[in-house]
Amino acid sequence: MLTRYLTNLSNGRLLLWCYFIWYLVVLVRYFDPNARLWLTSLGLSLIIGLALFISTAKAGATSVKLERWQVIRLFLMPFCVSSFSALVKGKGFVLIFSPRPPELITAVALCGLLCACVAVLRRRAQMVDIS
Repeated sequence: MLTRYLTNLSNGRLLLWCYFIWYLVVLVRYFDPNARLWLTSLGLSLIIGLALFISTAKAGATSVKLERWQVIRLFLMPFCVSSFSALVKGKGFVLIFSPRPPELITAVALCGLLCACVAVLRRRAQMVDIS
């Protein structure tokens, strides 16, 4: 099931997974157990996620039916952005880039590994289709 998912993963979704991997690397390294940080991020996620949902699914002349994961991403992205921002505040980051090379290397390597796996699986699927 995972193999099929990765084989058919669109480039856009692959990029979203790389964003999430980057977030997880930062989260693991800079985790802060402060409940206020997480509650603030959750609150912003609900407010912004609802606004994004309304603007994408309900604001046009006709309603648009979004897939379940599309809706989840509308709420997850503001949560990740706000918590990322709070976690790295005052840590010397430039945009999303850590000042510590090992963290950059880890995030890039994990994203590269995912991209390589997807490329290999896609190539393998093409070869099966050809024969």
